[in-house]
Amino acid sequence: MSNENKSIHDFDFNLICEYFSSVERQGPGSPEVTLKALSFIDNLTDSSCIADLGCGTGGQTMTLAGNVPGQIIGLDLFPEFINIFNRNAEQLNLSDRVKGITGSMDNLLFEKESLDLIWSEGAIYNIGFERGLNEWREFLKTGGYVAVSEASWFTNERPDEIHDFWMAHYTEIDTIPNKVAQMQNAGYIPIATFIIPETCWTEHFFAPCLKTQEAFLKKHAGSKTVEELIAGQRHEKELYDKYKEFYGYVFYIGKKI
Repeated sequence: MSNENKSIHDFDFNLICEYFSSVERQGPGSPEVTLKALSFIDNLTDSSCIADLGCGTGGQTMTLAGNVPGQIIGLDLFPEFINIFNRNAEQLNLSDRVKGITGSMDNLLFEKESLDLIWSEGAIYNIGFERGLNEWREFLKTGGYVAVSEASWFTNERPDEIHDFWMAHYTEIDTIPNKVAQMQNAGYIPIATFIIPETCWTEHFFAPCLKTQEAFLKKHAGSKTVEELIAGQRHEKELYDKYKEFYGYVFYIGKKI
C-alpha cells in the first residue's frame, strides 16, 4: 500500500485525534447543511432524546442543539474529541441538555426504543452504512428518525483512479438509489436525500485542514508518520478536486416504521 492510499485508520489513534482536534469539523459539512437535513425532521419536543454518533468535537452537534429542543448525547471513540465537545457545550451554555460521552457506535448502551433521532455526519462508514442502519434501528422509537451523511457515487461509471481509491478505503460506497434501497430494506421510510454542496468540502473542511497541516508538520518535524498522514490528506483533496463530479457526501434521512 502506498502512503497516498493509506486509510486514516492505518495511523495511530492519538495522532489522528491530535490532528483533527484542531479543526471545527472532522469531515465535510456545514451548519447550513445540518439545518437543511434537520428541516425534514418533525415532532421533536423538550422531552425528545437525540444521539449524535461519531460526533467528533461537536461542530454539527452544537448547530443541532441551537435549533432543536430535547436532550442531545454526542458519542465518539476519541476521549479528547469528547473533552473538546463538552467544553464547547459549556461555552455555549448548552451543558444542561448537551453531553458528550466516549463510546463506540457498534456497541450502543442506550435503552431500546429510547431515541427520537439518531444523527451521524460522515461517520457511519466506521461500521458500514447497512450495518449501522440495521443495528441502530432498535434504539429508535417507532416514528423516530435517522439522519446520516454517507460517501456515495453520483454516476454508475467512474474513472479507475477514483474507483480504485474508494475500493481501497470503503468498499460500501454505492450509488444514491442503492443507498436509498438499503435504507428502505432496513425498515425506514426514506424521507429525503440530497447531495451536500461542494463548499462543504472546499471551504468547511479542506481549507481549515490546510492551515492545520502546516502547523502539524512543523510541530512534528522529521516524523515520517506525520508526513505520510498529511500526504494522504492532501492526496484526498487532489482526488476530490479532480473527480468531484463523480462522488461526494449525500445526506439520507429515514423514518422508522
